[in-house]
Amino acid sequence: MNVLTSDVAVIGGGVGGCAAALTLAEAGRTVVMTEEYAWIGGQFTSQAVPPDEHGWIERFGCTRSYRRFRELVRAYYRNHYPLRPEVRDQPRLNPGNGWVSPLCHEPRVALAVLESMLAPHLSSGRLRVLRRHRPVAVRADGADRVAAVVVSDLDCGTATELRAQWFLDATENGDLLPLASVEHVTGAEARSDTGEAGAPERAAPGNIQAFSVCFVLEEHAQENHVIPPPPRHEFWRSYVPRLSPPWPGPLLGWAGLNPRTMQAMRYNFNPHREKPGLFSGLWAFRRIIDRAQFAPGAYASDLCLVNWPMIDYLEGDLLGCDDATRQARIDDAKQLSLSMVRWLQTEAPRPDGGVGWPGLRLRGDLLGTDDGLAMAPYIRESRRIRAVRTIVERDVSATFRPGDTLAERYDDSVGIGYYRIDLHPSTGGDNYIDVPSLPFRIPLGALLPVRVANLLPAAKNIGTTHLTNGCYRLHPVEWNIGEAAGALCAHCLDTGLLPRDVQARPERVRVFQERLVARGVELAWPENLNLDDGDPHAHAR
Repeated sequence: MNVLTSDVAVIGGGVGGCAAALTLAEAGRTVVMTEEYAWIGGQFTSQAVPPDEHGWIERFGCTRSYRRFRELVRAYYRNHYPLRPEVRDQPRLNPGNGWVSPLCHEPRVALAVLESMLAPHLSSGRLRVLRRHRPVAVRADGADRVAAVVVSDLDCGTATELRAQWFLDATENGDLLPLASVEHVTGAEARSDTGEAGAPERAAPGNIQAFSVCFVLEEHAQENHVIPPPPRHEFWRSYVPRLSPPWPGPLLGWAGLNPRTMQAMRYNFNPHREKPGLFSGLWAFRRIIDRAQFAPGAYASDLCLVNWPMIDYLEGDLLGCDDATRQARIDDAKQLSLSMVRWLQTEAPRPDGGVGWPGLRLRGDLLGTDDGLAMAPYIRESRRIRAVRTIVERDVSATFRPGDTLAERYDDSVGIGYYRIDLHPSTGGDNYIDVPSLPFRIPLGALLPVRVANLLPAAKNIGTTHLTNGCYRLHPVEWNIGEAAGALCAHCLDTGLLPRDVQARPERVRVFQERLVARGVELAWPENLNLDDGDPHAHAR
């Protein structure tokens, strides 16, 4: 068996993993980072989802390194793409003009930027990245320490043992937690466990937010790009989700529910007439290239990233099953996405009274795949550690903090974030939960497992609940979590302290927070914010 030794092993190369590895390497520490897929970057890249952010993001509310990532994405387009001059000079360039995000961009561009940020550390030897590797075993060092993680090469099957002083679980599903016997939670906790009014009476470990397999479409009106019916097309074209409140018809359709009001609504979709603007339609929703912003003839079509409710997979989760079942569910979710493509091409009602857009074409080449779909499923909910501090509904929900403009002001803050408590329909039959939250802090205690000493979460697997995960799961927050976890490992290596020692004493927390502030990590929101400015869609034109 191969053996690699480093100061820190980062298992998972998604948003949090990349932020953690970058932070550690910049601190002069040696790092091995593994990633299950061929692309690092997770939500940004292999999952193909442009960043979900709050309305203040251009001014404050994220770490300096996350802001640098955003600036480098824009610089990449300015340096390499034929933007119209008046667009190139816009300081808030949004390549896709998607109304869901102020920075809708291509997954390949995010990949190029992340690789450029890590490149100096790969060159120096401080960082090593093992792509297409997945954790399969953990070797313990006594009752509460990890000695090594064994990862398997998914292409050739060879195993590598990673030995380190510190380990970060930055996987999309919290895969290291069961392997290392770290106390953790899945799905919905019982109300008696969390004290949350919105929690169910009984725990529902299998009640987990749907995952999705996203894809990119372009449209050529005079061409025919209709795909053959996928094997499960007949099942999916008549599928009606079993949800409460009930879904108003087949999943593949324009009928849906407003996530905030649960009132019936009809989705708009028109590749020819949608213009930038809030709720203008699904074509512009997560559009990643708006051809009107580029030189004439550069693009024959816009590029539309599809991450819509119609491709949410509700027939099973990826956490409470064996590897064979996990892969079968991902494959079935791909069948749902391909069935959606076929429906759009051949059956979808058009505004002009016709049906279907046969000129819609899959662009898997932009996603690094042959099947036209994203390389990895988009994961909304992970396993979560049982933490020293668990973030609960009353800490962040606007409902339980009337008259306040901020969520719980944790003294041990290691970062900040903001998004609504936004839960997609779940495998247990719950429909949307989409309610107001308040701008929140990330407490250090939520990064600390109750027992294991040298393994920390670095992604969506911190000490949230099923409910509060809904606002802590987005791109800038995951980046901040990874950055804080990496900085904590570096701090503990420098001082000889354990994370629980740091968190236990206010003066030690303050010393660590000074380190974070020096990195450009914001620890608190301004008081008396105008919450209307922070709406995730407030930027839309």
